[in-house]
Amino acid sequence: PGVWGSGSHRGLLLTIPGCRMTPMSQAKALRPAPLTQHFLKETKATFCSSFVPRSLVNGTFLEIKDRMFSHLPSLQLLLLNSNSFTVIRDDAFAGLFHLEYLFIEGNKIETISRNAFRGLRDLTHLSLANNHIKALPRDVFSDLDSLIELDLRGNKFECDCKAKWLYLWLKMTNSTVSDVLCIGPPEYQEKKLNDVTSFDYECTTTDFVVHQTLPYQSVSVDTFSSKNDVYVAIAQPSMENCMVLEWDHIEMNFRSYDNITGQSIVGCKAILIDDQVFVVVAQLFGGSHIYKYDESWTKFVKFQDVEVSRISKPNDIELFQIDDEKFFVIADSSKAGLSTVYKWNSKGFYSYQSLHEWFRDTDAEFVDIDGKSHLILSSRSQVPIILQWNKSSKKFVPHSDIPNMEDVLAVKSFRMQSSLYLSLTRFIGDSRVMRWNNKQFVEVQALPSRGAMTLQPFSFKDNHYLALGSDYTFSQIYQWDKEKQLFVKFKEIYVQAPRSFTAVSTDRRDFFFASSFKGKTKIFEHIIVDLSL
Repeated sequence: PGVWGSGSHRGLLLTIPGCRMTPMSQAKALRPAPLTQHFLKETKATFCSSFVPRSLVNGTFLEIKDRMFSHLPSLQLLLLNSNSFTVIRDDAFAGLFHLEYLFIEGNKIETISRNAFRGLRDLTHLSLANNHIKALPRDVFSDLDSLIELDLRGNKFECDCKAKWLYLWLKMTNSTVSDVLCIGPPEYQEKKLNDVTSFDYECTTTDFVVHQTLPYQSVSVDTFSSKNDVYVAIAQPSMENCMVLEWDHIEMNFRSYDNITGQSIVGCKAILIDDQVFVVVAQLFGGSHIYKYDESWTKFVKFQDVEVSRISKPNDIELFQIDDEKFFVIADSSKAGLSTVYKWNSKGFYSYQSLHEWFRDTDAEFVDIDGKSHLILSSRSQVPIILQWNKSSKKFVPHSDIPNMEDVLAVKSFRMQSSLYLSLTRFIGDSRVMRWNNKQFVEVQALPSRGAMTLQPFSFKDNHYLALGSDYTFSQIYQWDKEKQLFVKFKEIYVQAPRSFTAVSTDRRDFFFASSFKGKTKIFEHIIVDLSL
């Protein structure tokens, strides 16, 4: 091996097996030759016939070009200290298959290309100490299979998303690596990169991308699971169908499974009771019906009718359970309509309670408020009313209302960080987000929503969203901002006349169905985007 030089030494020492070296006592007449690229090219031909250098120490270079040392394939030690170059380009050390020690210290390096160290599979020691490095490209050390020690001291690393890969690599590598100090961002200043808790929050975001487009119109989408499979029921009034789709685990998309026909179907809601699957099919004409899945026929067959005299113009179906008993309520939006609660009695569903009439109910939402069961009914003709379940009579009784919220089309409940929220959809004026404060619902946020027919909350893990569907403009997805404690605009999506948004999860993937009254039904996939890539 060669002789190690100090960081400031500008001389050159080549160890050359097979050559007769001149003793220093006889070398008074020798003049030092500057190490230049021309010198490196010509030395082999002029120095001695058996020139096989093993070490190159502290030469002076202005830049490091690709394959600059490829004509010295036997090098085992290369010191490039105290130069002034700022860049190390791809394949700078190509051809140095036997290189074990590479020291590039005390230079002005700012940029290192991703493939700068490609091919250095025998390299055991690498030092990039005391340069101006702020970031390293992803997988820059991927070819260094034999690396034992890495020195990154004396650089100015920005410990942002670009450093995430290095943070993960430091956790996994078997090499001994010097401390990597951060100069930024401010919250990490003077900290060691290894001491950063995680980059997951800062370096990831989410997005919605179109996964599948269904070539038909729809007004509502419901999802249910049965025997480890995921299904979706889509109401298609113009096609007079309730289309049932299933998730294809091989093709990774939603495919047709069954089709329930009817007249002007506006809602398909699945009910799972023990091992049985029922679908309530709400129709504008011909009455509403309940279908049951028949395993022998592998399809849904008609199970019972819903009384025509009670339901004239169904607008919403809501399922709920109280004390292990199964119910559903149909909100009737006709002027003489009678919103009705139905109960399962082990043989079928029967009308259990008529809620009120003459109010043109557009939506019903079951909510647990402080451990008590409630129904919130929204209406074209009054503010949303809150009914509370009376445990003695086992009926819903009027309890309160949500004041100053006329003409609410729909109310949806959701929870975040153990708090109860409501989203209230309004076609004219602003829609609202409200929160329960242990006494009443108070306004959190108003959302401009001219032409809105739905404001749907949904969540995927710790990401909470609101989808606002409008007939007059692009639909808007809002995301909950934990710091601001508000929903902020996240993404616009184009869906013609959206009527419902439904979250569906399967095979560790998350989807978002957007029904369209005038166009094609779209399925968006919720994806995680790594900003460090």
